[in-house]
Amino acid sequence: MNKNSCCVYLGDGLAAYGFGDQHPFGPQRHEVFKQAFYRQQLEQKTDILAPVQSNAQTLELFHHHEYIKKVIEQSKFGTGYLDHGDTPAFIGMFEAVCFVAGSVADAIRQLMAEHYQTAFIPIAGLHHARRHTAAGFCVINDCGIAIEILLQHYHLQRVAYVDIDAHHGDGVFYSFADDPRLIFADLHEDGRFLYPGTGAANETGKGRARGTKLNIPMPPQSSDDDFYQVWPQVEKFLHQHQPEFILFQCGADSIKGDPITHMAYSQKAHAYATRSLKKIAEKYCGGKLLAMGGGGYNHDNIAKTWTAVVNTLAD
Repeated sequence: MNKNSCCVYLGDGLAAYGFGDQHPFGPQRHEVFKQAFYRQQLEQKTDILAPVQSNAQTLELFHHHEYIKKVIEQSKFGTGYLDHGDTPAFIGMFEAVCFVAGSVADAIRQLMAEHYQTAFIPIAGLHHARRHTAAGFCVINDCGIAIEILLQHYHLQRVAYVDIDAHHGDGVFYSFADDPRLIFADLHEDGRFLYPGTGAANETGKGRARGTKLNIPMPPQSSDDDFYQVWPQVEKFLHQHQPEFILFQCGADSIKGDPITHMAYSQKAHAYATRSLKKIAEKYCGGKLLAMGGGGYNHDNIAKTWTAVVNTLAD
C-alpha cells in the first residue's frame, strides 16, 4: 500500500473527452476540477496518476464490436451523431474514450493489487451508453466496462454499483438487469421529470437477478435532508448483499443550480455518501472503492462536489 491510500487520475487524455465549448459536456470540466484540486492542496493527501490509454479490445468487454468500429470511423472526421441527437461525434473521440476506459481499468488494477484503497477519476461514469449505441453524452459506458473487468478478469461474484447522479444510470441497469452479480443502487431525479425517464422503484432486476437492483426516484428539488432520509435504504441494501468491490458514480448534476436538472443537494450529500460507502467498503471489500465523476454542468458545483468526494476518500 502506498503512503496515500487514494489516487486521482488527472491529465490531458481525460480532458480530451468533451463535445466542444458550446456543449454542456465541454472540455473545461476537467480543468475546473483540476484547479479546485490544487487550490485545496489535495495533491498532499492523494497520489496523482496519469491517464492510461486502453484499446478497442477493452471497450469490447462491454460494447459490441460493430458499435466500436462505428466510433473509430466517426472519430476520424468528427461528423454526425452516435445516437439520435444527444451525442455528437468529435475528432479524436476514439482516443479520448480509450483514456476514460483505460484509466478506469488501471484504477481497478491498482485497487485489486492493494496499491491503493480508493480512487477517483473526474471524467468517467458515462452511465447512459448501451452495449450497441451511445446515449446522453456518453460515447462509451466505462461503468459497464469496469463491471465486466471485475466479473470476467477478477471473477468477483458481487460487484456493487452506486449512482447518485441526477440521471438514472440506465445503460448500466438494463445491461445487467438479469445479472445477479451486479448489486445496483441508484438515487436519481424521478424519470417522469428528467432524461432518460427510467428507474422506477419497481425496477428491481429480472429473473434470478430480481431483488439485486434498487432504484430510488427522488422528487425534483430534493434537498440534502431528503437525501439523508433515503440513504439508509442504500446502506441496508449493500449490507444485505455484501459486495466485494464498490463502484461509485458521484455525478455533480444533482447539486442545486445545475442547468439541466432540477435537484437541490449540496456537496455535503456527496461527501456523506462517500463516507458511508468507504465504511461499507472497509467492512466487505478490503476498502476497495472507485469513484467516477459522472455528470455535472455547473462549473462551481463540479469544483466543490468532486473535491468534497476526494477529500472524503483521502481522509
